Amino acid sequence: MAYDPNNIFARILRGEIPCKQVYEDDYALAFHDINPLAPTHVLVIPKGPYVNLDDLTATASPDFLGGFLKAIGETARQLGLSESGYRILANNGRDANQEVMHFHVHIFAGRPLGPMLKRAG
Repeated sequence: MAYDPNNIFARILRGEIPCKQVYEDDYALAFHDINPLAPTHVLVIPKGPYVNLDDLTATASPDFLGGFLKAIGETARQLGLSESGYRILANNGRDANQEVMHFHVHIFAGRPLGPMLKRAG
């Protein structure tokens, strides 16, 4: 799948759409989700044209990958989530319900989050 430079996250990175920023460095931008699913719901997006995790890990440099992962951790620390805990989630592709085709990681926290997935049955 080709990267769409007009997706909402690309537009946020270019400053065309405002966001409620939490953290930013050379590798990532983190901001509050406009439709939160938990008391704390933050998105961390890489600063680059990466469609999904497959694309990111196949094309980004090791330094970029490490910097992006560190940005996720730093975002959680700045939000004060390390003590109580948090969940990170990344939807990758159609079957995982990835809605924006710019790779992103969700950070959820602020209440007990329950099990990862409901059991099939």
